[in-house]
Amino acid sequence: MTSASNASNASTRRQQKTWSMFGDVRRRPTPYEVVTGRFHYHFRRDPVPFEMDPEWTLNQWYLAHREGSPLQVDDWEGFRDPAKLTYRDYVALQHDREIYLDALVDRYEENDSATALDPGWLDTLRTLFVPLRFPLHVLQMVGLYVGQMAPSSYITNCAHFQAADEMRRIQRIAYWTRVLADAHADDLARTATARRAWEDGPAWQPLRQTLEHLLIAYDWGEAFAGLNLVVKPAVDTLVDEVFGQLAEANGDRFLAELCTEFARDARRSQDWTQALTGYAIERRPELAGVLDDWVTKWRPHADGGVDGLAALFATAPRPLAADDVTARVREAQDEFLVGTSI
Repeated sequence: MTSASNASNASTRRQQKTWSMFGDVRRRPTPYEVVTGRFHYHFRRDPVPFEMDPEWTLNQWYLAHREGSPLQVDDWEGFRDPAKLTYRDYVALQHDREIYLDALVDRYEENDSATALDPGWLDTLRTLFVPLRFPLHVLQMVGLYVGQMAPSSYITNCAHFQAADEMRRIQRIAYWTRVLADAHADDLARTATARRAWEDGPAWQPLRQTLEHLLIAYDWGEAFAGLNLVVKPAVDTLVDEVFGQLAEANGDRFLAELCTEFARDARRSQDWTQALTGYAIERRPELAGVLDDWVTKWRPHADGGVDGLAALFATAPRPLAADDVTARVREAQDEFLVGTSI
């Protein structure tokens, strides 16, 4: 081999980069991009997503509800989570927050704060706080579905971290329900207590109906829009902000602080949701209309769920007027949607 050939081969070897798949060989990808980019090998794969029988149910499902969704852009791989979270980053972040929450729980348990609560407030918790684990579990399930069906792992990661946040909220609510039950020798922690309110309580039925319909929004774009643009922001404001204010007014400082902690996770969800809608609309401006149609479809259902529960806020010993509750949730929803480019 000649020296010229050797030099040419060496030059070729120098130009090849292991990150060429990211499209820009001049820029080394970040650790976030390395462990996230182009992991979905089954998106827009011809003729079907998965290397199995084209008529297989799973292939047909993805073709109908992901590739067939109106929410499409030429390349989803350009989207980035504003927080740029990897699994390692998420675990480290939430580990620190869980240390904080553990210390918070320990402090209030040592002070027997649950025992000192007003009996009337305990009744409010029975009907408004204890059943929350049911609707929040639905939010988690729909978030996992959005992640499973998403056309890019950049989106999947965001949705799955969001679902993990929901589980965190559910676990803390369930734990404190047990604390309340032990402190008052009450049946609060029995599944039947929460299930009775969730399944039969008139105030819960509009939200229950909304969430059951959301569970069968199979189009990935509609599931994302219904959950992240409408239902979840409404529930987050109702629980993390307005219920926290109600707890504070009724002397339940622990639940007020717990709701403030949950609001941190909700803000991260809203950040990536706004980033994704902005990314999609920038590439296809007509998607603003598609997303707006879904918002228009789901907004009345979410509003109805909030209206039903708002009546329970007015039954607390130190109540919040139902009209004030619904007004605040709608105001927060409007503020959030302004940032979505819709």
